[in-house]
Amino acid sequence: MVTIQNKPYNNPLAEYIKRLQTGEALLADSPENVLEVVGILKSYGVVLDEYSKNLIYIADHQFLVFFPFFKYFNGEFSWQKLFRHWWHDRINFEYAEYCMKSMMWHGGGGLDKYLDTKEFQQTAQAVITAKFKNNPFVLGINQLFPDFLIEQLRVSAYYSGLGQFWRVMADIFLNLSDRYDRGEIKTIPQVVEHIKAGLVADATRPITYAVKIDGKVYELLPKKEGLTFLADTAIPYVEAVFFRGTPFSGTVTYNAQAYQIPPDQARFQYGALYADPLPIGSAGIPPTLLMQDMRHYLPEYLHELYRRSPRGEDDLRVQICITFQKSMFCVTTAAILGLMPYPLDSEEPSEQKANQVYLEKWMERFQTSRLLDVNQ
Repeated sequence: MVTIQNKPYNNPLAEYIKRLQTGEALLADSPENVLEVVGILKSYGVVLDEYSKNLIYIADHQFLVFFPFFKYFNGEFSWQKLFRHWWHDRINFEYAEYCMKSMMWHGGGGLDKYLDTKEFQQTAQAVITAKFKNNPFVLGINQLFPDFLIEQLRVSAYYSGLGQFWRVMADIFLNLSDRYDRGEIKTIPQVVEHIKAGLVADATRPITYAVKIDGKVYELLPKKEGLTFLADTAIPYVEAVFFRGTPFSGTVTYNAQAYQIPPDQARFQYGALYADPLPIGSAGIPPTLLMQDMRHYLPEYLHELYRRSPRGEDDLRVQICITFQKSMFCVTTAAILGLMPYPLDSEEPSEQKANQVYLEKWMERFQTSRLLDVNQ
């Protein structure tokens, strides 16, 4: 039991505070966990690379396009790709959009704040005027509903912001796999340290977004606003996708009177750290799309581990989901340690107390998560 100022902390997850304070991670350290986490992050890195490219393509080339039928083609349309698209032999970019919409809906960070400023609205209006200068019908609609097209550009900004965030994360995960293959990564704390170092290294990386119309560039997210990778995309992403998320259609009733959905967004617990892996494989469930994508890029050593399980490949997506949650608790550990108010080895009592309170707040949020399940 963790004790602070002679008062016991009775949260059932209190032991995880001691683990974090002693250099361990939320996920137990074992060779199999290391193999699973690195292997799934290798697959995830490949998928994120594709997600990132598509999100940025949509932001740059499909903004203010009302019916973007071919937005998933990255500007390279062919009948062969179309047939593969209809046959679902493709990357499920719908999951990337699910994450983007969750980020936008839950908000948070400087990106969310800037999109509500007058400066953004003025730039957005200039983009709208330039884009539709020869289309009086659309300009008339814009006069009647002045927020409609501006909202579309806010969505485009989130497409770009998430795409830039995932570009960094894909590189971190793929580099982790390379280091594992070279024998440099052998423990879960080393996995966490690698991810944390990557987050810190790109913490101040600028998040910008500009579009070009008739040769003129319009800066919708100008560099001068100082939007950065960690504060304005990484932290809001963790909050929106790891913790809050949105209810999956077909698994939770939308009867608000029955309180099946919390009355406020801050109490949502449908994120990646809470999702039950059993519905994985059900049509229309967002995580199913991601698991389906990752199954195509599993390293052979991880795929072999799944084949040796009691059900073999019959529940492959469920196994991938469980492993993915393990990896996300490693990423969350890196975020927690990277945002600690003070160094873990501080000898100052006031700083130790601040760190303790900080960790206790995290444990409160983990109470209904799958933290205990992934450590069984």
